[in-house]
Amino acid sequence: MASPSRRDDGSAIVTQDRTQPSGEDSLIAHYFKPLATDPGAFGLVDDAAVLSSSGEDIVVTTDAVVEGVHYLADDPPDTIARKALRVNLSDLAAKGAVPAGFVLTLALRSQEDAWLRPFADALGEDASTFACPLLGGDTVSTPGPQMISITAFGRVPQGRMVGRTGAKPGDCILVTGTIGDAALGLDVLKGGAAAAAVASDPAAREALVSRYRVPQPRNVLARAVRDHATAAMDVSDGLAGDLAKLCAASGVSASVDVTSVPLSAAAAGLLARNVVCVETLLAGGDDYEVLCTVPQAQSEALMAAGRARGVAVTMIGTIVEGQERPRFLDGQGQELLLTRLSYSHF
Repeated sequence: MASPSRRDDGSAIVTQDRTQPSGEDSLIAHYFKPLATDPGAFGLVDDAAVLSSSGEDIVVTTDAVVEGVHYLADDPPDTIARKALRVNLSDLAAKGAVPAGFVLTLALRSQEDAWLRPFADALGEDASTFACPLLGGDTVSTPGPQMISITAFGRVPQGRMVGRTGAKPGDCILVTGTIGDAALGLDVLKGGAAAAAVASDPAAREALVSRYRVPQPRNVLARAVRDHATAAMDVSDGLAGDLAKLCAASGVSASVDVTSVPLSAAAAGLLARNVVCVETLLAGGDDYEVLCTVPQAQSEALMAAGRARGVAVTMIGTIVEGQERPRFLDGQGQELLLTRLSYSHF
């Protein structure tokens, strides 16, 4: 090994030995190279990847999760990894796309194995489960909150991606799963009113917290959404606000029967006891369910596809003509005046 060079004042000039991997390279090789199973990832030794296509359209989506915004500082690292990937998989599902791969950017305060090992293991498990391999990415250090950003890629037949602009008057409004659980789970973790209300019911508490920490993307319904929906998006910021976005993009309005909005037993119990209001459930966000519009004649086919795959699909309203924001009606047909429609970062 050569002796270090010296400055004029006699101090050593330290240079990196290029034959040894950097700390970042070592971190990537140790934790994330095993996840890069697609040949186009080149084992993460290159600074780019190749995503093959055989006549399909490539759908691209990106979402970041930030400590203190999308997850809590003491959330388990395995749940953070799953959430980071699954919120992107949820977008692909709503577009009718089959996952093809993803790139990952990590902004970390440190590289402790106690955090990175369960994070990487869970990310690898989900990448395998959803057939969405790691293709590449970047790792940087930060003094501030940690951030995980994922860009995911999916495939659809040419011209078949389901956008937000195709909803038509008369279409049925359908939503998968249940709404409001994640917002309640966050309230539980923060010690809010829901936390006290479910303190004696550990099963309800766990169900709500799990929905906040680990979304359930509906990728098994991607083809059915593609085959039947005229417009679709995933519910990330809140059902009320996201429906308003879809309607605005399509140039229509909507009428929603709030009593038809699907709720879990835990959420319905808290609502019945007046622990939470319906606005919290409709506008809370983090549901990551598919919201779509379907011609009336095809609505039963989509609901049947959900039943066949173990995913509830519920009709909650109708698309109508107009430019006003969607109307949410209670059990007596009276409009509920919501003071907020969704979560907003700004």
